[in-house]
Amino acid sequence: MFNTSICKHPGCKKTALSVYTQDGTFNEGRGFCFEHIQDKDQLLESMYKYVLANEKIVGLTAIGMELSNVDFDNKKLYGCNFQNCKFFNIKIHNFRARMCMFDFSTIADCSFLQSNVQFTSFAGCTFSHVLFTGSDLISCNFTGVNAYQSSFDDTDLYNSRFIRTNLQNTSMRNCNLKKTIFYDFKRQGSSFKLSNTREALFSRDPNVTLSEIEAIAREDN
Repeated sequence: MFNTSICKHPGCKKTALSVYTQDGTFNEGRGFCFEHIQDKDQLLESMYKYVLANEKIVGLTAIGMELSNVDFDNKKLYGCNFQNCKFFNIKIHNFRARMCMFDFSTIADCSFLQSNVQFTSFAGCTFSHVLFTGSDLISCNFTGVNAYQSSFDDTDLYNSRFIRTNLQNTSMRNCNLKKTIFYDFKRQGSSFKLSNTREALFSRDPNVTLSEIEAIAREDN
């Protein structure tokens, strides 16, 4: 799993970032968090080089970093931590991730087309113009996500969590929603057309359907 060492700046309790030597191996000593790294540009450059040079990435900690305008096609991430990061214009096709964390990150103008992501958390993220189209997002956590003009079309969302999400003009057409949980979610201008909504859970009462939930919401308004 990812590094859990604390930043060595006096008084700081944030998680230290992964640091790699020139030969591509981990620096096992305690380092700094992104806030206290002295040369952020050099760190970002070395991080880009490492990610681009390696198809399989294990245990990377990149909390709080900003990544933009990079193609990460066919990358495989295992046990990596990208919490509180900013991703802009990242293009990833055939992306694979297992047990990774993207919590509270901002992800904009990015595509994760035809990807396979399992047991990974995006809790509290903000998605803007993000495409997960044609992917398998199995047992993932999207709790508290705010999604704007994004797409999960043609995606397998089996056993994932969308509790308290806000879906604005975000599409889930032709998705597998079996055991997918949408408790207390909101949507506007979003479509579930051709998706098996009757196998999803929209209320803690398993007999309550999406149409019933939305009828109650209209009455409340």
